[in-house]
Amino acid sequence: MAGIWVSMEVGSDGVAVITISNPPVNALHPKIIAGLKEKYTEAMNRDDVKAVVLTGHMGKFSGGFDINVFAEVHKTGDLSRLPDVSVELVVNTVEDAKKPSVAAIQGLALGGGLELAMGCHARISTPEAQLGLPELTLGIIPGFGGTQRLPRLVGLPKAIEMMLLSKTIRAKEGKECGLIDAIVSPEELMKMSRLWALEIAERRKPWISSLRRTDRLSSLLEAREILTAARQQAKRIAPNMPQHQVCLDAMEEGIVFGGYAGVLKEAKVFKELVLSSTAKGLVHVFFSQRATSKVPNVTDIGIRPRNIKKVAVIGGGLMGSGIATALILSDISVILKEIDSSFLQKGLKVVSVNLEGLVKKGSLTKDKMNKALSLLKGVLDYSEFKHVDMVIEAVIENISLKQSIFAEIEKICPLTCVLATNTSTIDLNIVGEKTQSQDRIIGAHFFSPAHVMPLLEIVRTEKTSPQVIYDLMTVGKIIKKVPVVVGNCTGFAVNRTFFPYSQAANLLVHLGIDPFRIDRVISNFGMPMGPFQLQDLAGYGVYFAVGKIYASAFKGRTFKSDLIELLAENGRHGKSNGKGFYIHEKGSKPKPDPSIQSIVEESRRRTNIMPGGKPIILSDQEIQEMIFFPVVNEACRVMDERIVVRASDLDIASVLGMGFPRYRGGIVFWADTVGADYINSRLKKWAEVYGGFFKPASYLEERAKKGLPLSMLSLSPSEASRSRM
Repeated sequence: MAGIWVSMEVGSDGVAVITISNPPVNALHPKIIAGLKEKYTEAMNRDDVKAVVLTGHMGKFSGGFDINVFAEVHKTGDLSRLPDVSVELVVNTVEDAKKPSVAAIQGLALGGGLELAMGCHARISTPEAQLGLPELTLGIIPGFGGTQRLPRLVGLPKAIEMMLLSKTIRAKEGKECGLIDAIVSPEELMKMSRLWALEIAERRKPWISSLRRTDRLSSLLEAREILTAARQQAKRIAPNMPQHQVCLDAMEEGIVFGGYAGVLKEAKVFKELVLSSTAKGLVHVFFSQRATSKVPNVTDIGIRPRNIKKVAVIGGGLMGSGIATALILSDISVILKEIDSSFLQKGLKVVSVNLEGLVKKGSLTKDKMNKALSLLKGVLDYSEFKHVDMVIEAVIENISLKQSIFAEIEKICPLTCVLATNTSTIDLNIVGEKTQSQDRIIGAHFFSPAHVMPLLEIVRTEKTSPQVIYDLMTVGKIIKKVPVVVGNCTGFAVNRTFFPYSQAANLLVHLGIDPFRIDRVISNFGMPMGPFQLQDLAGYGVYFAVGKIYASAFKGRTFKSDLIELLAENGRHGKSNGKGFYIHEKGSKPKPDPSIQSIVEESRRRTNIMPGGKPIILSDQEIQEMIFFPVVNEACRVMDERIVVRASDLDIASVLGMGFPRYRGGIVFWADTVGADYINSRLKKWAEVYGGFFKPASYLEERAKKGLPLSMLSLSPSEASRSRM
């Protein structure tokens, strides 16, 4: 616990400077809370102290309450581990103290950090400081008075925007909306804060308690109209999560019955939400993402990542141009290689369009766009590859083509160059089979669109060197991806785990379930879209490319039908030509196309798997289970073969790569909330009726039998030694 402390220094001017230290972001650990109470008590009792300045150590105010405490509460169910901050510290100790406090903000004041600052009687900030209340992203609400003080400082509409969308703002905007009282340079911060605190103490500046302000609040009638509109917005953006509505309830309580009543309501529902399934899932995802940066025998052996300055991308199609976009946005020079000038110009144009789209959204300036484009160069041969630090191949899923590319570039690239492939399914040992540099071969599996999707699946073989893995992990972080290191197999971790997803949906259609009903059920579960809309979006070419690979690799547990072939024969290719399962028109949401029914019926006739020739009847829950339990089953095989370092890697990968609902914690975490025994029993029953597609994996059966969680990878030392990593 080194580095966790609260100090107090009293100057000759009578100002006590209380400083928080808990690197790296001065999180409010219970020891910090206790230290603040102790130092404030001392300051109030000392005759030589006239006022207090509260600040953070090393250029940061505070990043909020220590999330590790939530994880401890989730493990134990013990809410007493949560200290009383809202009333005891922020109201009684700071806001209602007999001496005024000024928050001196630098770097960031987020979550509980900003709530603590709002309890002070003024807030002075440096220009770059980030301010926000992002608690809803963890399934909770601001719990230290934020739902009450923020509306009183910035007005109800702005407070709702910041809390419901977890939006952070810079200090400049904070000053404009009333959250910050003054902006000064870092050099002037403490001097100005001390003067401000003294002027409040001497009544030369107003002594303002945020909780008692009402001048920024709307009339009751207007406030209720604003809250009603916000509730409708919350239903749209977070239909399956409770914290948004609860946050609005707490705000309404304070508006109707006063700030202190609102604080009490907030504190009560905050503790209830901490133990909710949503909070548990979201906190788990937070820590799962953190854990990905630790890879045994890579990040713990003392090597340092090399500086990757120039990357060659082979293939200017959708994936290659997206990868190039992501790299140049992060100041990495890119050589984009194509086979002819027509394809090359198309690829370069797509990169430009990608960047222009970001400019239109306001997330990129024109100057930055032009700077990024200056880092991009198109080529038609490999002559410039002798100067690159990394190559990322992104051509079509053709084994012989990939093999010939790697055999050729191996001869030209520097001996230290990382040789990466963006293949989504092909075994890396096969890709690198014709090279002499298998220690440099690695998978860099981006998800489409590559410049937007946050996951980078890093695939290593038994021969890939730790240095190459670490280099690619570092590049992933530079380009703002979450790199998850996985082992080598067909489909790797994410696509392999989720290949039963679309196949289970396909199977249900051939048992008589309407495809559009399946999509509705899966969307209501929390997926961004159902499997058939996803099929349209991905395009049927992907299905044809990988279908045979999966059927060959996973014999006996795949489902095949003619449905996609029949759709293609009918001139339907998904979103790319405007029609598939859905009608896709520019500017409109996809519309279910009822005219596919005859095609579905023909596929059902050919497949002929309906029991007694009649459609089966399923509840929505049964549809959900029959689609996701086979995915869980394959996840069990992935964990059993040690394709992932830890179960939580599959959780974060499922969330970031496949859009699995974040609030459900990821595929394995969700499965453990359902229970291995129940999942196993359902799969066993379906396997008896519908065949081997549903047959439970031995990993699942064993944990179901022993009553153990699926996330427990190793049951014994001998089992742990079977790692493929």
